Amino acid sequence: MSQELQGRPRTTIRQTLASAHPQGEITVGGWARSVRRGKEVTFIALNDGSCLANLQLVLEPALPDYEVLAKAGTGACLIATGDLVPSPASGQPWELVVRQARLLGDADADYPLQKKRHSYEYLRSIAHLRPRSNTFGAVFRMRSTLAFAVHRFFQERGFLYVQTPIITASDCEGAGEMFRVTTLPADRPPLSEGGEVDWREDFFGERTGLTVSGQLEGELFATAFGDIYTFGPTFRAENSNTSRHASEFWMIEPEIAFAGLADDCRLAEEFLRYLVNYALQHCGDDLAFFNERIEPGLIARLEQLAASQFQTMTYTEAVQRLQNSGRSFTFPVAWGSDLQSEHERYLTEEVVGGPLFVTDYPAQIKAFYMRLNEDGKTVAAMDLLVPRVGEIIGGSQREERHDVLTEKMRQVGIPPEALGWYLDIRRWGSCPHAGFGLGFERFLMYVTGMENIRDVIPFPRTPGNAKF
Repeated sequence: MSQELQGRPRTTIRQTLASAHPQGEITVGGWARSVRRGKEVTFIALNDGSCLANLQLVLEPALPDYEVLAKAGTGACLIATGDLVPSPASGQPWELVVRQARLLGDADADYPLQKKRHSYEYLRSIAHLRPRSNTFGAVFRMRSTLAFAVHRFFQERGFLYVQTPIITASDCEGAGEMFRVTTLPADRPPLSEGGEVDWREDFFGERTGLTVSGQLEGELFATAFGDIYTFGPTFRAENSNTSRHASEFWMIEPEIAFAGLADDCRLAEEFLRYLVNYALQHCGDDLAFFNERIEPGLIARLEQLAASQFQTMTYTEAVQRLQNSGRSFTFPVAWGSDLQSEHERYLTEEVVGGPLFVTDYPAQIKAFYMRLNEDGKTVAAMDLLVPRVGEIIGGSQREERHDVLTEKMRQVGIPPEALGWYLDIRRWGSCPHAGFGLGFERFLMYVTGMENIRDVIPFPRTPGNAKF
């Protein structure tokens, strides 16, 4: 880099465009979204990812290296210093009249992100470049902002942040959809006398996989610190190619001690309302883009949720409402069957007209760790349903009674000795506690209007796809 540009503090384009008055000697850096060359001047639309808008650079022939700069390709990386002046063009308050500039990295003519619309399918095939597009720039700025909001919410309330294991020997959900972690040779693993893989010879001395949830370990910390949360990657080896499933995703999982199902619902409501309000307050430009380009009415929908009263209904009542609706649903409605998205949307959009907690589900369709209710048939579980999406948060009061939990584990085929450490906290100082999970990508889909989970995570992992 030339001596003239070394050491100068770089101003982001977001800061530059927010300036209240003209300024001299501003240095910006970024990537060319477009280059327009005229007889006496060249205009470069520069974007550095700090905001949706571009800054127009004005380059005149007297500028050193003008010919090189004026021939820069779309996608090229530049750094420039100049004077910030009011722009005569409509739609942009400022432009930078460049005094010094350097082309740091040119882009070949076959740069994949030319100035035209590209399909999401195509952009997924160039996931290493799609952050430079308008849509994905907005997605990942919001992802960053709202990840910070997650931590801020819990930290302001005195929660302890716990980093739970990524490699684990326990399957929290009991569904067997774990990615295996092993150092055993795939073509000739050691075998036991019964002819099965001898996991005792593996690196950890037992069968391990990538975690599907940090909840079980989170419960241990809740019984020591009271209120805790986890926020990290989770994995499901589920061979599903729907728009709502990914093999790697991020989960937010708080656990609260001395709490029941009603406390869990209150925390979930407060959390979701906080995140939506935070997006409205801190992501205005990007939300406006999504509102205009992706989902008209998005901002109004979010504002409505933030102001809504959250209703509560038992699973039994929900089934009765669905059966008496006169609707012909694709999936039949029967007590003992899980609610499908079409059922959840009907309840939120047409029955209550807003967010809804459905509670007290049949024990046989919920996880082993959920607290058995006094009726012996249902558990203290809750799902938070929202219009347009259906379930967005799922949680429960956890079973704190040692004998009840042990029996439930036996019934579902989990050997109690395999989770002896989990049972131990029911032996030594057990207390009522509860928690829930919010899939971060599912929430991002809701708050941006994006319809495919592959488009709200930087590098999606789905069946047959681990590229980049």
